[in-house]
Amino acid sequence: MTMPNQQRVLEILVEAVDTLTADFDLIDFLHRLSTRCTELLAVDAVGIMIVDQHGELQFIAASDEKTRFLELFALQHNQGPCVRCYRTGRAQLNINLTSSAATAGFAPFAACARQAGFAVTHALPMKLREQTVGAVNLFDTRLRRLSDSDVQIGQAIADVATIAILQQRTIEQVHAEKAQLQRALSSRVVIEQAKGILAERHGLGLDDAFAAIRAYVRRRRLRLAEVCQQIVDDTFEGEITARPTDGPAPR
Repeated sequence: MTMPNQQRVLEILVEAVDTLTADFDLIDFLHRLSTRCTELLAVDAVGIMIVDQHGELQFIAASDEKTRFLELFALQHNQGPCVRCYRTGRAQLNINLTSSAATAGFAPFAACARQAGFAVTHALPMKLREQTVGAVNLFDTRLRRLSDSDVQIGQAIADVATIAILQQRTIEQVHAEKAQLQRALSSRVVIEQAKGILAERHGLGLDDAFAAIRAYVRRRRLRLAEVCQQIVDDTFEGEITARPTDGPAPR
């Protein structure tokens, strides 16, 4: 690795610090990373695929439009070095697109890549320990091999992208859990208000009022929080008996 490449790799690693900010844009980050790969590895194009929450591989970023098309072609036909790299978790290096032996198993993809002007391709796993979240696909119009140093740089960039994706998913999960907790807390406030309203209206204790509401929603398969909100908003059109006929519901 030359000194200029060392400097650029360090700069790209510093860019990854942005993943810790609240307004981090994952897609923009991966697009920038694909462009950085073409610069550092002297390849002509880069595409990135990642797996979604359903376990399906999806296109996410590319350095140019024809590479985006190639990545979508690979996904549509479920073939190519990037797909194989994701499935195996192992790098696919120095694949000669003009060789039928080298492209066995994905000849249609190879033909499409050749039509786009590419002669060789590589795929690097986006992987942390045993978890593979995607793959980085490299394309070159020249029939040349990646050096060991280039492979190390490319894998380092793929690792940075992996950490960024996992960091983003962790943040999203935390936000989702916080939102879910807040909804539960807000619903509980409404439920307490509805209990108080029903208890006062029918001269019940709070436990009996809550049991009556629970029995009502259970019989009709309604959502407890929604019925309680209607009671609080005075829009409830049903009739909740003062004493539930099917016994008190558990709290």
